[in-house]
Amino acid sequence: MALARTYAVALTGMHGDVVEVEADIAAGLPAFVLIGLPDLALGESRKRVSSAAVNAGCPLTQRKLTINLSPAALRKQGSAFDLAIAIAALAAGGDLRPESASRVVHLGELGLDGRLRPVPGILPSVRAARAAGFEHVMVPHANADEARLVDGIEVTGVVSLRDAVIQHGGDLAPDDSLEPAAVAAVVDDIAAEPEMADVVGNDEIVEALVVAAAGGHHVSMIGPPGAGKTMLAARLPSILPDLTDEQALDVTSIRSLLGVRIGHELLRRPPFEAPHHTASQVALVGGGSGRIVPGAIVRASHGVLLLDEAAEFPASVLDALRQPLESGAITIHRAGGVATFPARFQLVLASNPCPCGRYGSTDDECTCTPIARRRYLAKISGPLLDRVDIRLNVRRLGLAAVREADAGGQESAATRPTSEALRRRVAAARAVAAERMAGTPWNRNADASGTWLRTGPRRLNRAALGALDRALERGSLTMRGYDRSLRLAWTIADLETGGAPTAEHVAAALYLRRGTTI
Repeated sequence: MALARTYAVALTGMHGDVVEVEADIAAGLPAFVLIGLPDLALGESRKRVSSAAVNAGCPLTQRKLTINLSPAALRKQGSAFDLAIAIAALAAGGDLRPESASRVVHLGELGLDGRLRPVPGILPSVRAARAAGFEHVMVPHANADEARLVDGIEVTGVVSLRDAVIQHGGDLAPDDSLEPAAVAAVVDDIAAEPEMADVVGNDEIVEALVVAAAGGHHVSMIGPPGAGKTMLAARLPSILPDLTDEQALDVTSIRSLLGVRIGHELLRRPPFEAPHHTASQVALVGGGSGRIVPGAIVRASHGVLLLDEAAEFPASVLDALRQPLESGAITIHRAGGVATFPARFQLVLASNPCPCGRYGSTDDECTCTPIARRRYLAKISGPLLDRVDIRLNVRRLGLAAVREADAGGQESAATRPTSEALRRRVAAARAVAAERMAGTPWNRNADASGTWLRTGPRRLNRAALGALDRALERGSLTMRGYDRSLRLAWTIADLETGGAPTAEHVAAALYLRRGTTI
C-alpha cells in the first residue's frame, strides 16, 4: 500500500479553501477512483490526468488508484485540480519525492499531451494558499506572472507535467520540444481614460463630480438627451486616485476569476462598468447555475458603475443594488454554494426626465402625460434614491456656451481643468479625510458611520446643523438622508478648507442632495 498527498485550492467566489489531495494505491484490478464531491469538469480529470501522464513519460500505476479531495463535504469545481491529482498519484507510485509534493500547492489544467494549460482564478488561489501558510505554489507557465503578483510566496511556473515531476526530484530527462500553452484568450479591453477637459460648459456639474470623487458619493443625473450625462459619467473614473495595494489586489483578482489576461503588474486604475439597460438581475449582481460568476457590480468594485438610461432598467434589477450599496459586499446564494464578493463601488444613475426626454426643455415640447412621467422615473424607487447622495439636473448647452468654446479654441481648452489636476484635488481631500478617520475602519467620508459623525468629537455645533435638523423635522429628509448629507458636507469642507463643515457647507450639501446643482 502507498499513500501520498499534495494540495490544491477550491475557489468559491473570491474565497479560496486549501484542499488536501490524497492518493492511495492498493492491490486490486486497475481503476482510477475520484472522490470528494467533484463537479463534472473535475470528474473528467481522470481521463486528462491518465493520458497526460502517459504522454509525459511517467504513466500512472496499473493498480487501484483512489484520489480523495478533502474536506470531502466541500464542493470542488473546475479543472485546476488536474496537476495536484497527477502529482499526488505519481508521488504515491514512487515516481517523485512525496515529501517535496506535500509542501507545495499545485494549480493547473492538464492537456492530453502533458502540457499545463492556464486556468482562471490563479491570483485569488495563490492569495488563499499564502493565507493558509504555504510558501510555495506550482502553476502553469502562462499563469506564473500573475501568481508572482502575490508577495511572500515562491512561485514555480512549469510548462508540462514532465517538468513538474522533474521539479519534485523525478528521474526524467527534460523535454524542450513542448511549447508553453497559450495564455488565456480573454483580454480585458482597457481603453484610455477620457479627459475631463473635453467637457465644455457644465462647470457646476464637473465640480459636483469632484465632490462625488473626493468622498466616494453616489450620483444621479437627470436631463434631456444630448445634455452630456454619459460623457460626464464616463469621465468620473479619470479623476479618481490610483487604487491602493489591497484594492488593486481585489480588482485584479476579480479579473483573474473572469479569465482575463493579467500582466506583470496589478491593475491600478479604478474600473468602469456600464451595463446595457436590458441586463438581467443575474448579469448585474452575479450568479450562474454552476460556478458562481461575478456580475457588473462586482467588476465595478473600487470603481464606477454607470447605469445609463436608468429608468429603462426593470425595477427589480435596480432594487437589487440596495443591499450592496449599504454593505459594500454582495453574497450570492445558490444550490451549489454561497459566494461573497466585494461590491464597494460608486453608482452613477443617468436618466431622461420622461419617456420622450423633452420634459423641462425650453426649446422642445414634452408630449408625455403627467402619469407617464411619474411612471417612468418611478422605476428608480425611493429607497434606492435615498442611498444616492448627489442628485444633479443636467441642462443642454446653449448656443452661447458652444460658440464661446469654439472661439476660444486651444486657449479655452487650456483653461479648463484637466483630469490630472482634478485628481490631485480629490487625492488631497481624501488624504484629509483619511487623517481624520485614522484608527477607524473607514478612509472615505461616504463610508463613515453616521453615529460616529453625529456624536463624540466630530459632532458639529447647532449653528452648522440647523438646516439639516429642520429638514429632518419637516420630514423632507430621512435619517439615512440626514447622515448622508452630513457626510457630503464633510467632503465639501475637505475640498475647500480642510476643517469642520460650516453652515454654508451643510447648505451646499443639502442643495446637492435635493437635486440642485451648485
